[in-house]
Amino acid sequence: MNFQAVKAIYIFEMTRFFRTMLQSLISPIISTSLYFVVFGAAIGSRIDQVDGVSYGAFIVPGLIMLTVMTQAISNASFGIYFPKFIGTIYELLSAPISFFEIVLGYVGAAATKALFIGGMILLTANLFVDLEILHPVAMVAFLVLTCLSFALFGFIIGIWAKNFEQLQLIPLLVITPLVFLGGSFYSISMLPPIWQTVTLFNPVVYLISGFRWAFFGTADVSIGVSLLAIGLFSGLCLGLIWWIFKTGYRLRS
Repeated sequence: MNFQAVKAIYIFEMTRFFRTMLQSLISPIISTSLYFVVFGAAIGSRIDQVDGVSYGAFIVPGLIMLTVMTQAISNASFGIYFPKFIGTIYELLSAPISFFEIVLGYVGAAATKALFIGGMILLTANLFVDLEILHPVAMVAFLVLTCLSFALFGFIIGIWAKNFEQLQLIPLLVITPLVFLGGSFYSISMLPPIWQTVTLFNPVVYLISGFRWAFFGTADVSIGVSLLAIGLFSGLCLGLIWWIFKTGYRLRS
């Protein structure tokens, strides 16, 4: 394991994050605060409780997941796409460093950024609602696993993308709608039976459900299924990344 190479990639990516603090950190916090104001205050005043939890607190896990997923994808995809764009990816591929070490550096940095932002949003949420986390260890575990799995997914998008527009295509047109329809602002038990069945085909449901269980002890699906969903998604991403480096897909051309 070339720890020096991994460290160099990781520090470079983290330095870029702190150089663009206004865009990278402040902007997501402000956006999430607006969600709290609109959904937590305006709509929450008309909804008493959901599954025994005040509506303002109920939406916190969903909002954190929404931001963490999009930020992990965005940071990882841009991190690997930019070397492709300026041509330094060839220096990286010719260096004495394995694909695993490259992925570890970029994905580790992207996951760290998303985790940091998620923690800041959790602190911000306490300004709007009273939160009590029943299973803090499980909450951190779900958060870390989500950051890592979606950073892996973002890494794949960064390699696949041919331009900056494509970097935003999947996060905007796929991930964000799936999060909104995955129980971020409601329990799927509130839906008609037919829509409950349809919603279970949304993979994001299992992530949000497990994360919400860590907060309040209630979930739309079992915790085991949620963990299995994260594991399968991460394994699929790792397998696809291995294939990309083995074949050189959109890396060597």
